[in-house]
Amino acid sequence: MKDNAQEIFPLVDETGRVIGSATRGECHSGSRLLHPVVHLHVFNSNGDVYLQKRPEWKDIQPGKWDTAVGGHIDYGENPADALRREVGEELGITDFQPEAMGIYVFEGLRERELVYVNKTIYNGPITPSTDELDGGRFWTLQEIKDAIGKGILTPNFESEFQRFFL
Repeated sequence: MKDNAQEIFPLVDETGRVIGSATRGECHSGSRLLHPVVHLHVFNSNGDVYLQKRPEWKDIQPGKWDTAVGGHIDYGENPADALRREVGEELGITDFQPEAMGIYVFEGLRERELVYVNKTIYNGPITPSTDELDGGRFWTLQEIKDAIGKGILTPNFESEFQRFFL
C-alpha cells in the first residue's frame, strides 16, 4: 500500500479559510503548503493514552507511534465531519464526545499543517484499521514521557502532546 499522491487537499490560511487546493503529493513534497488536519487524543478513564502505530508504507513518519487519530480534511469538508470520518475509519469508534483543545500550525521538514486538536475519554472497544494502521495500544503518561526524544514517537505527536497535555 501507499498514500494516494493525487488526493486533493484544501489549502488554507492560518485562520482555516480555504484559499486553494493541491494534491497530497504537492503538500508532502517539501512545498510547505498549509493544509488542514484533525487529531483526536483518546484517553481512557485511567488517564492512559491510545497511540496508533504508523505503517512502514506511509509517506510521512513511517513506523513511528502517533496520535490515536490523525487525518487530512477533505476538500469541501469541515473539521467536525472530518474528525468523525477519520475516527471511524482508523479506530472503528462512532460513539465518542470530542472536546476541542485548540488549533495550531505544525511545521515539519516536508509539510505544514493547520492542526485541529481534540481529545476524548473513551473506554469502549477500539478496532484499528488494518488498511491504515499497524495497530495501536494504550500508553501510560510515564511511557510517553520516557519515549519523547528517542525517535519512537512522531515529532508532531511529541510537540503537540507536550503543548496540550503535559
